[in-house]
Parts: sequence; C-alpha cells; structure tokens
Amino acid sequence: MRRTLALVACLVLPAALAAQTSSDPAPEIVTRAARIYRGLSGLQADFRQKLEDKRLGDQSSKGTMYQTGTKFAMRFSDPANEAIVVDGLKLWVYTPSDNPGVVLRYPAPSSPVYGYNILDWFLTSPLDRYRVTFVSTETINGRVADAVLLQPLVPGEFQFRRATLWFDRGDGLPRRIETDEGPQKRIVELTNLKPNGTFPASTFTFKVPSGVKVVDQ
Repeated sequence: MRRTLALVACLVLPAALAAQTSSDPAPEIVTRAARIYRGLSGLQADFRQKLEDKRLGDQSSKGTMYQTGTKFAMRFSDPANEAIVVDGLKLWVYTPSDNPGVVLRYPAPSSPVYGYNILDWFLTSPLDRYRVTFVSTETINGRVADAVLLQPLVPGEFQFRRATLWFDRGDGLPRRIETDEGPQKRIVELTNLKPNGTFPASTFTFKVPSGVKVVDQ
C-alpha cells in the first residue's frame, strides 16, 4: 500500500528542550503548531501526495482528509473511490489500485504514532520525538510558511529518516510535508484547510463495495 500515508513506527523516548539551540526559532514554531492543532475540534483539508521512487517509479494521488477526535478519513478522488477510514472502532484500508478485490480491516490504532493521520505523527508531542531545526521561510501556494526539519531522536525508530514541514505563518498548520524514507521520498501538499468544521456521520463510515472481500488483519 505505497499510496497510503501509513508510517509504522514505535514510541520514542522524551528529550529535553535544552537539546534545541536557543537561537533557533524552530521549537517555538513547532510548539505553536502543536498547540493550535490540539485545540481543533475538527479539520478538513484537500491533499495531493507524490511518492518518488527511482526503483519502482513515481506515484501520485489526491483527495480530501477529515479528522474529528479519534476518527479520521482519507477519501481519494484519484484513484477514485479509494479510502482509508478510522471509524473509532476499526481501520479500513480500501486501495484497489494496489490491492484489488479486498478491503483490509484492522483494529483501530491505539496511538497516533501507529495511525494514518499524518498530522498526528508530527504534532503530537513533537519536541519529545524529534530534533527540530529551522530551514527557511518560503511561500507555499501564496502563503508565507516557515520550513522546519524534524529528525527522529532515536535513529531507526521510524520508517522515515527525516521530515521537513512548512508551517503557515497565519494559522500555524502545515501546508507541505516531505519525508525521506530511504529509497523513496513522500511529498504531501495540503490546501483548503477548514478547521473546526462538523462532518456527517457518513464521512467516518466505510461501506464495503459490492463484491469486495473483507480481510481482517
């Protein structure tokens, strides 16, 4: 399932803020983003994802992601009708372009580190998990954003080696995420962010398509 946003990882050990350079604005930028993110009652955003892989070729996808509480959904428009849904009880992964004829059903993730919500990976206790370093200030889709490099404090604990996030100067939320995953690089761009929205129950309900087999994992 190379198209999904899953990164299998383990919890890492806490680290003191003293490890950060006091003159580096990155800890303040990331701490602000985490505080804003934790304060949201819900979030909707359009995403475009590109997986660059010199061995297997590049893959691209797009759609809309939704979150409220412990529920999360990625509804793809390309490839059409594919979905990743955490309904609070189960995780459903339906990506027939990679795994035709089946939907994979898992127990709901018990920790954001094991989940599919890419924002949770980086904005849940980020200074306990990463060494953060300011990179640059850039314009992303017409918005001023600060780029910050996040490196796992324990090498090998995550599938990715490092990640760069561009945090919007206005609302503090990420607009672009790049992860170095060894032989491949993942690029996710988020647009049309709508914080604190409400969603119909169907957003976080997965309906098994006719003729598709459910495979428990």
